[in-house]
Amino acid sequence: MKSITYYILLIIIKIKGIKKTYSKSPIDYLALRKNDVYFIRKKLFSTSFIKTYKIKQTKISEIKSNESSNKLLLWIHGGAFISGPFKHHWDTIERISKETNYTIWLCDYPKAPENKINQISDNIDLVYDFANKKYNHNEITLIGDSVGGTLIIALIQRLIIRGCQLPNRLILISPVLNASFDNPLIDKIEKKDPILSKKGVLSAKKMCVGNDSLVNPNISPINGNFISFPMTQLYIAENDITYPDQLLLIENLRDSRVPHSIFFGKGMPHIWPLLPLMKESKIALTDIINSLK
Repeated sequence: MKSITYYILLIIIKIKGIKKTYSKSPIDYLALRKNDVYFIRKKLFSTSFIKTYKIKQTKISEIKSNESSNKLLLWIHGGAFISGPFKHHWDTIERISKETNYTIWLCDYPKAPENKINQISDNIDLVYDFANKKYNHNEITLIGDSVGGTLIIALIQRLIIRGCQLPNRLILISPVLNASFDNPLIDKIEKKDPILSKKGVLSAKKMCVGNDSLVNPNISPINGNFISFPMTQLYIAENDITYPDQLLLIENLRDSRVPHSIFFGKGMPHIWPLLPLMKESKIALTDIINSLK
């Protein structure tokens, strides 16, 4: 049985017209960017040391508490490649920072349509290479929501091809696996998805891929290899159009003998562990924090 806070959040989502925005093609990326939050509210991070710097075109916001250890949580945020980060990213990072001893990097990478997937991927590669020089790879955890999960999975596939050191763990929250959105099960789930619509999300992917193909593993990592992946934690939601492809991901992880865990959000929407108000969100986020501890 879902909590009362779940239904309150659904009302808020409907009033804000989020699904309506994601139902347009071409998607209005400028409207989505009005909700971007680029700067940290320092009052909420009063117990942390904060600095920002750039790696190529990516802005890194580093949050470090007084008790930070030599562990790094590298967060690659979602936003359909065209927007973000959002308030819920900062709110979640604030809680993780207070309850763990990780140093946290939020990566604000270049966005489409001004930048294409290969440029974005190059930035992610450089960010990880820089992190791997500053931290032991066994002390690095990558976390990503939505297309942040896309970028993380594709990064690991490229690192394996290059023979590079891999991070200790991946935490993937509603990762997007296939930019084509051609899984026949998606149409049935779209009726129940309160946030995303195939039409608008597919439009965003086309903006990001440019003249390249949507089957490119950099944007559709389900087409890549999963052998030798590090421990992978999955947070997936039943009422999410990205869910059918996540089931294929689970099959790939099992076939490739990748250690993994699955936290299933029955009746939950896209990226539900990061959404405010919901009791279900708090439970899932607590699970993420406990895994970091």
